[in-house]
Amino acid sequence: MTIPRPDTVEIVDVSARDGLQSDKVTVSTEQKVELIRRLADAGLRRIEATSFVNPKRVPQMADASALLERLSGLEGLRLSALVLNEKGFERALAHDLHEITYVIPLTRTMAERNQNATPEALVEGWRSISGRAAEAKLFRSVTIAVAFGCPFEGRVASRQIAELAARIADAGVDEISLADTIGVAVPAEIEEGFARLSEAAPGLPMRAHLHNTRNTGYANADAAIRTGVRTLDASLGGLGGCPFAPGATGNIAIEDLAYMLDRSGIRSGLDAAALSAATLWFEGVMGRRLPGHLAHVGPAPTPRQAA
Repeated sequence: MTIPRPDTVEIVDVSARDGLQSDKVTVSTEQKVELIRRLADAGLRRIEATSFVNPKRVPQMADASALLERLSGLEGLRLSALVLNEKGFERALAHDLHEITYVIPLTRTMAERNQNATPEALVEGWRSISGRAAEAKLFRSVTIAVAFGCPFEGRVASRQIAELAARIADAGVDEISLADTIGVAVPAEIEEGFARLSEAAPGLPMRAHLHNTRNTGYANADAAIRTGVRTLDASLGGLGGCPFAPGATGNIAIEDLAYMLDRSGIRSGLDAAALSAATLWFEGVMGRRLPGHLAHVGPAPTPRQAA
């Protein structure tokens, strides 16, 4: 079912977490702080700053505690951290966070590769965490990873989304995200997936985490909006990937997504010029050009005034 376009859409920044987690360039804590400051200056208010995971497996996230301590003085931001299990949740509780994100892969193979557990066990793990997170007044977001295709099991049936989402909702959650982790989805699959999610958890806010691996990310973002999604993840310059999913490349770029929304009459609340400047700075940090386009081509030309 197609829903009328909204007036506004929220963009969640995942640059410092998903953007950096599998990159070979080591980014310092100080540079991450500057990245998040620049994103905040451009209008981002909801930022997934880090993840509490095994630093041996994901070295880029080894400074999670130090980073959050450095960010504690920033006002007006909703900071979140990703956790994969109760141990990570315990570490997150020690910090001044506004929300947590928990991941449950849709397929058994990905769940075992990513978290050494089955999807069923991860749901039960979430059930334990969910109540404690609510008591701590943390916003609870759960991401269903590889929701449209798995690097190990291939294409997945949309009914699996509904089945898993219903169990997550039963355990208690404030938002469910569908992640196209390896960037295989096309708009028709996005529409079907979020329709299934909406049926399984009616009234629950939906979020989309999209990768542009096969150049369908922005079309998929538009499809998600048309099916009722009001929150979209993106990273500066389109950086990103998953260390446990072969072939997973960058997220959709914040600046390109904001351009698409604003040009479509949907307010993002973001400053395009500030985002472009931040992207060019970030490319200097990473030592290469990033996949996003807007910073290099500029905004659309405006009509010339008559003489």
